[in-house]
Amino acid sequence: MTLERARELLARQAAFGGGYQRNGARLVLAEVNREHGQGAVDTLIRELGLEATFGFAPGTRFEPPKPGRRET
Repeated sequence: MTLERARELLARQAAFGGGYQRNGARLVLAEVNREHGQGAVDTLIRELGLEATFGFAPGTRFEPPKPGRRET
């Protein structure tokens, strides 16, 4: 996923707010972390104000859910 595409998806998630969008944003950030590293994740969190919207702090590590395991 390109950083521009991640930015678009995260902006859309933030515009709606709420629990389901928070979960979707976490998944996008996990993919960004995997492909571009923690620095890119922190930049997106700051740039899009995701700390205020979803409570994501820069430095938080996002990882994809484990297969067969439900997120709570």
